[in-house]
This record gives sequence, structure tokens and C-alpha cells, in this order.
Amino acid sequence: MIRKLFIRITNYTFIRFLLVGGLNTAFGYSIYALLLYAGIHFSIASLISTCLGVLFNFQTIGRLVFKNDRYSLFLKFAGVYLVVYLAGIGCLEIFNINKVNMYIAGAILIFPMAALSFCLNKLFVFTDRISKDARQGG
Repeated sequence: MIRKLFIRITNYTFIRFLLVGGLNTAFGYSIYALLLYAGIHFSIASLISTCLGVLFNFQTIGRLVFKNDRYSLFLKFAGVYLVVYLAGIGCLEIFNINKVNMYIAGAILIFPMAALSFCLNKLFVFTDRISKDARQGG
């Protein structure tokens, strides 16, 4: 029964995105926090964690969320993460100006940046799969 419920829930793209996003977030935030701890400036820590995250996330989001493993989409995917990175850095700078702890600021931005990432990936990267999912009700 639990297995059937899990399969039913994960048939929906956004739910799969949230589940896979937890893994991706743990990976990316761990790198970011580790680099901050090592004394690296937040913008560089964010850049490095974003670059590594793009490589990791392309596999997990493409295959597990959108059921699409076409490597030809990588440049579009990287472009989405460039936009997400720039938005995140802008927000981090605002937090920095207001003397918010950068660990907390990074954690606060997890959900808004995840939502931005999902929307941009859905609209610009994995469009053919989303259209098929929408027609099938998932």
C-alpha cells in the first residue's frame, strides 16, 4: 500500500522535483556551507556549489524528474542555473548588506531558488516532456 501511494505521488512531475530537490539541495548546500566554513567569500562559495550542482542536478533532474536524459539540453539547463545563480547572488548581497548570517541567508533562499529553478526548467529546458506529462495528467 505504501509503495503504491509512493508510486502514485511520484507520478507527478512537481512532486518528483521536490523529492529529488531534497537530494540536490543537500548536495549543493553542503558544498556552499563547507566553502563558507573554509573562509571563501559567499559569492565564490555560491559559484562553486552552483557549478558542481549543475553537473549533479542535470542528471538527477533530467532523468528522475523530467524523465529525459538528452545531453543536448545541458546548455539550456546550465543557462537556467546561471539565471538562478545570479538571482541568488543578488539576494545574498541584500542579506549581506543587512548583516544577515550567510549560512542562514543561504538556507532562506533554498525554497525560492528551487521554485525558480523548477519553473525555468519546465518552461525552457524540459518542455517536450512536460507537454507530454500535462496531456497525461501528470
